[in-house]
Amino acid sequence: MKIQHNVLIACATASLLLSSLAQSQPPGGTPAPGPAAIDPDARPARSCESLAVVALPDTTIESAAVDGNLCRITAVSTHPPAGDRVTIWVAIPITGWNGRFMGTGGGGFSGGNAGGVNQPAAQGYAAGATDTGHEGASGSFGLDANGRLAWQLIRDNAHVGIHEMTVTGKALTEALYGVAPRYSYFSGCSTGGRQALMEAQRYPQDYDGIVAGAPAINWPKLHVQQLWGPMLMQNENNPVAPCKLARATQAAIQACDTIDGVTDGVIEDPARCEYDASALVGSSTAECAAFTAADASIINRIWEGPTRVDGSALWIGAPRGADLAALSNSSGDPLRPQAMGITLDWFRYFLSANANFDWTTVTHSGYERLFDQSVEQFGTVIGTDNADLTAFRDRGGKAIVWHGWADQLISAHGTIDYYERVVDEMGGLEDAQEFIRLFMAPGVGHCAGGYGPQPSGQVEALIEWVEQGRPPEMLTATLRANGGRAGGAPGGRAGGGAPGGAPGGPPAGARGAPGGAPAAAPAAVIRTRPLCPYPELAAYRGRGSTDEVGNFTCREDF
Repeated sequence: MKIQHNVLIACATASLLLSSLAQSQPPGGTPAPGPAAIDPDARPARSCESLAVVALPDTTIESAAVDGNLCRITAVSTHPPAGDRVTIWVAIPITGWNGRFMGTGGGGFSGGNAGGVNQPAAQGYAAGATDTGHEGASGSFGLDANGRLAWQLIRDNAHVGIHEMTVTGKALTEALYGVAPRYSYFSGCSTGGRQALMEAQRYPQDYDGIVAGAPAINWPKLHVQQLWGPMLMQNENNPVAPCKLARATQAAIQACDTIDGVTDGVIEDPARCEYDASALVGSSTAECAAFTAADASIINRIWEGPTRVDGSALWIGAPRGADLAALSNSSGDPLRPQAMGITLDWFRYFLSANANFDWTTVTHSGYERLFDQSVEQFGTVIGTDNADLTAFRDRGGKAIVWHGWADQLISAHGTIDYYERVVDEMGGLEDAQEFIRLFMAPGVGHCAGGYGPQPSGQVEALIEWVEQGRPPEMLTATLRANGGRAGGAPGGRAGGGAPGGAPGGPPAGARGAPGGAPAAAPAAVIRTRPLCPYPELAAYRGRGSTDEVGNFTCREDF
């Protein structure tokens, strides 16, 4: 269970390690957000402590105090008569404010935490974070004391909490400086990526630009999808050993590595990879028993995605090249399939309203019913897949969405599905790319890690797009010796870097935090590649090193 526990911690407690800005910077580097949006010598118009008496609707300022160069405020918003408490943390530079507000998000069921403001505030942003109405990373808030769905807390976590944090954070910034932030941005990954796109969909006036990494936008579908592999193994009494899952991942990478004409240990476009695990049947290794036809069948079905009992598709599957053991692990002696903790919380506290729900009793037909229930019951509150972004576009909003193709927790196919629907809704690719662009990162795990070059520069590119009108034609991805492979070799378990954190970097909030230890020197760069706006791909020019970004171009085929 240790491996599965690590996966759970990496996702469910991402807010404890999250700095939404950190994901955008070069590994080991510090982002340069461009010129300040106001006079860099601007000073507060009032004292930090005086913010304690600022009156805001249904909001209580619990504390306002100076901490080094930051004014830190804790506020609580409520929604009478619900009796909820949405805690909000805001940090505003006393000197060196760049005139911008940065909203930060969370991971798993956690909406965010107080440490999320540290890094962006240290870099000159007024920054906000929130717990979205509950403490910790458990999904147990979904049920009230009487065992009924706690709909106000569910709404707070789904979208209300981030909106309240944004409104409160910007209001307090304006109260301190006497001028509102000139630009407002939100950057997050996983749940933070979902929160970013939820803001664009429900509250388009909140932000001028968003960065949404590995967005959990298909929340009611993806959490049921995550039980697909364990359910198959349980129902067929065939738990697949982690070593077999890793071998299948490795075999798929080897089979599809050269799709782009370059041998580099990365599947550039997993959508084109059709590797069949049946090719492994009969093979074995010293540490892993013979691969069976039943093993291959389960792995192929995990790649294909959940189906109804009649065989028709329910939802998308895992991309080939992503670590299958993250969601479909087996452990123990004898082996037993294991389900991830966040997945179990969804079934316990939301779908069954039973904290003691036993997932091992779920049959295929029961799984189909639970999938439909999840979409029907929770799609309107936490589903973040509304493709109509007209209001966000019309007010000038810009969005950079990115996703690692080797994401082991949230299937990248779901993000592509959403983006293609946005393109259709918003008038075609050319019109859509005027305000939203998607960048796929080959070989990159959940928010960071994996075996591919790590993306960088998302926030910088967003600022340049919003403030200077120059859209990103590409992003640069960097692979460093050891550090770039935060998730280990293909088939590694938890994917390495913390969700939302800098690839291979320290916990968010540590770098740039007051009194933090100096960061270690970054490892040597061994590869750079372009990340192209979807549907374009990084194509080798046919000359020069395949480890240098300048020897690739972006086009729609290799």
